[in-house]
Amino acid sequence: MSAQSDRLGRMPSLGSLAKISVGLILVAIVSSAFVYAETSTVVVNGISYDVDYTGTEVTVSSITADADFVSLIIEVDVTGSPGTLDITLDRNFFDSVYQGEDDDFIVLVDGDEPEYSETNTSDQSRTLSISLPFGTEEIEIIGSQFGSSEDTPVEEEEVTQPEEEVTPPVEEEEVIQPEEEEVTIPTPIEKPVDEKPKTECGPGTILKDGVCILDERCGPGTVLEDGECVVEPVTESEVAPQGLGKQLVIGVVAGFIIAGIVGLVLAIMSKASKSSK
Repeated sequence: MSAQSDRLGRMPSLGSLAKISVGLILVAIVSSAFVYAETSTVVVNGISYDVDYTGTEVTVSSITADADFVSLIIEVDVTGSPGTLDITLDRNFFDSVYQGEDDDFIVLVDGDEPEYSETNTSDQSRTLSISLPFGTEEIEIIGSQFGSSEDTPVEEEEVTQPEEEVTPPVEEEEVIQPEEEEVTIPTPIEKPVDEKPKTECGPGTILKDGVCILDERCGPGTVLEDGECVVEPVTESEVAPQGLGKQLVIGVVAGFIIAGIVGLVLAIMSKASKSSK
């Protein structure tokens, strides 16, 4: 009996069990008020994506995408110090990749860099855990692309062609050419050519094709007269010089001979006079 009484004394009473149950329920209610998991929808380039997140002492007001800066803007209300936001990013929705490899996200909390870590990485998603100080209002997560590399539409930059300036045509000034003075070239005066053919030639020549040539029908020293070859007459002017030349030569020779004889005689006489003395 005493042993059973001891066991019954150690067992909690019904009142204690009721208090413990109420306490556990209150803890569960309070915990659910500060830690919760939700899903928010974000639209990028006309496509809707679901973003899962869990906040501890953090209330998320909205999540929007900034396609120009490739970032997520999250509006929050942090009631604890610190609060924690765990957010899961689907790779098909938002990712940070460099040269085919995973790259770190850039996280800014009200413009400052907070403490954060990547708690889970898989082929489908990446999970970030961000520590938020009390009073935080905005979180910005910067990546490298929205959607997968195959699905992300590439916006083509509109190339504005510069307008071509239209240059008005330039009127050409009329150039007045100076009048050229007329130069009068004197016409050379042609001398009249006597085209009268020669009809007469000298003695011993005949006219052939308008040219006087030597008449070869008679021998040397003869000329053709009245169709007969006759001795060519010799004029006195041709004979006189020949006779005068011969006479001059004979006179000079005779003078030398006479002078020699006279000299010889004088020499003999001079020798004879010397011998007589």
